[in-house]
Amino acid sequence: MPGTSVQKSARLSAEALIGQFSKVRNTSLEITGSLSPEDQMLQSMPDASPTKWHLAHTTWFFETFILLPNVSGYRPFDERYQYLFNSYYKQLGSHPNRASRGLMSRPSLQEVHAYRAHVDSSVLKLLRNSTGDNAENDLLILIELGLNHEQQHQELMLTDSKHALWSSPLAPKVTRAKDVAGRNEASPLSWFEIEGGIHDVGHAGESFSFDNECPRHQVLLRPFQIASRAVSNAEYLEFMTDRGYQRADLWLSDGWDAVNSQGWKAPLYWDTEDGKEWFQFREADMEPVVPAEPVCHVSFYEADAYARWRGVRLPSEAEWEVVAVRHPSKGALLEDKVFHPQAAAGAGYQQAFGDVWEWTASPYLAYPEFKPAAGLLGEYNGKFMCNQMVLRGGSCATPASHIRASYRNFFPPHARWQFSGLRLANDRT
Repeated sequence: MPGTSVQKSARLSAEALIGQFSKVRNTSLEITGSLSPEDQMLQSMPDASPTKWHLAHTTWFFETFILLPNVSGYRPFDERYQYLFNSYYKQLGSHPNRASRGLMSRPSLQEVHAYRAHVDSSVLKLLRNSTGDNAENDLLILIELGLNHEQQHQELMLTDSKHALWSSPLAPKVTRAKDVAGRNEASPLSWFEIEGGIHDVGHAGESFSFDNECPRHQVLLRPFQIASRAVSNAEYLEFMTDRGYQRADLWLSDGWDAVNSQGWKAPLYWDTEDGKEWFQFREADMEPVVPAEPVCHVSFYEADAYARWRGVRLPSEAEWEVVAVRHPSKGALLEDKVFHPQAAAGAGYQQAFGDVWEWTASPYLAYPEFKPAAGLLGEYNGKFMCNQMVLRGGSCATPASHIRASYRNFFPPHARWQFSGLRLANDRT
């Protein structure tokens, strides 16, 4: 996920940041509160991290980039944490191997919570003593960046812990008790016609952004069509029934290799007992797949194969953004606390923001004249502009204040554990 800011002036005052800081930091504790200490140290695969590590790493960010350089006499909670909870900032020295984060039985969850309280107290004191001069303006920018960084990790806390609980040898039980009546059909899919020509894309205005959203620039688009909503489970099941996972002609070469090497037969978290009724892992149990809900936990390869099967394609990220600016509709977001994509309802362009991240056909590359942020923070985005595909729009686990039309998420094309789905596009005839 993107991670560095390009803002030149603080968007929020110190007073406003006090409230925002407390809200974001408390949200992390709220969404992880139902997990036991044992749950919070699980790491089910190298791409995921333990919940406890996320809680500590986001705290490490504030201590490392804000308190240590700017507060005279600040005493770190534990100097060893500078190494232990560094993610991959090479200029700060070494750090534990990412795949070994699940071995961190120490510090305990209680100690991590104490670490958070120690750092929170110091950051809030710093904000309350702010005088508003130019030097502190840079500090406020860093604090706002730290909050957006934590919001990214809040989504990862939910997706990583979901994968960890699903991976347990004690398999989740199957339950049919959930009421799905009235949710068997999504809103009818329609096509929005978008004119060709020169369009502006990228972040605009003075609000917060990450560096990979800039600079704003012009793109030339041919006329195109884009679907009114995300692809539903019912529609994806048609692809599966038509042997979509067995047809090499529908898949990119790397995607076909993944299908065969990984044994993909359905989206991640889906399973069946009789080959007819499908269930999916939600929060704790395997529950019936709801036909009207957006298909979720599919890779770029699966999204591309489905679009090919339908005889259409995925939108480019520029096409996606142009439409989202015009039609900023919202689906389920983190604040709704459903943590699962919801069926589209109503008319018009739907689910631009929320429910599922939508794969685009665009590789994650720099915009024209992009320059990474200076210093340590410049390590985050630019060096990942290789072998990744762009997703847009946020999901049911994305905070509402964190998502916008220019936001560029990115993951490798095989990734499936995020709340990722798809929306179709086509050339206009």
